[in-house]
Amino acid sequence: MSQTTSPTARLMDGSALARRMVEEAAARAAELTAGTGQAPCLATVLVGDDPASVTYVRMKRDRCAKAGIESRHVALPADTTTAALVDTLGELSADPGVHGILLQHPVGPHIDERAAFEAIAPEKDVDGVTAHSFAAMSLGMDGFASCTPGGIVRLLDHYGVELAGRHAVVVGRSAILGKPVGMLLLGRNATVTYCHSRTVDLTGLTREADVLIAAVGRAGFLRGDQLKPGAVVIDAGYNPGNVGDVDFASAAAVADLITPVPGGVGPMTIATLLTQTVDAATRQLARV
Repeated sequence: MSQTTSPTARLMDGSALARRMVEEAAARAAELTAGTGQAPCLATVLVGDDPASVTYVRMKRDRCAKAGIESRHVALPADTTTAALVDTLGELSADPGVHGILLQHPVGPHIDERAAFEAIAPEKDVDGVTAHSFAAMSLGMDGFASCTPGGIVRLLDHYGVELAGRHAVVVGRSAILGKPVGMLLLGRNATVTYCHSRTVDLTGLTREADVLIAAVGRAGFLRGDQLKPGAVVIDAGYNPGNVGDVDFASAAAVADLITPVPGGVGPMTIATLLTQTVDAATRQLARV
């Protein structure tokens, strides 16, 4: 099937599915609040005042309010040290009034981000960033998935994408997106190939992908001529100008299913965060 004769890809509407997930989370949050007298609470921690990070945190807090989830925001100065950030996260982890913790990243080059992540108690790691969460997710144990990878898998399930036996190619290997999404796909019996900056013959590998996950953080990095006809294309990138990591026009002429940017993976990330916050609160309040 050539690029010129391939049908236009069907869009994977992450916004619509995310709205349904948030509605379900809101109903569960209301039931939990009525039954325990305590609403689920998500603590957001922001270091510095990076405009994009400030916007992301505000968006997440607004969505929390709409879902009946309380939010507690901790704003720290840009010169906060690793030790101070670790202390703050440790205090939130020990606070019974907080059920989930989100550390907005990146946190600045002077901070040991991994040390900060590991200061979050696993039962409150609703963003799925700790080593404990990654191990639990990889081994199929009880834990929280990284939100964007978790949202991607929910979207694939919603559109009936069969993963068992399919070749999934992940372009990108970040600790909170590329690596965990590959492990989730492997857990669904896909054959997974990771590609990165040192991969030889990237196009040769992407053309073999039944399912392609683009997570490199470079606008329009992947084009339609690098895809297998009929592939499922998940664009997890978000770059200035509201564009993803995939050149949408050329990819949509080749793929069977494709996520738009915006309106694809992004809404699913936030919906997964809210869902996991309600999950965390439910578990913690059941022990009270």
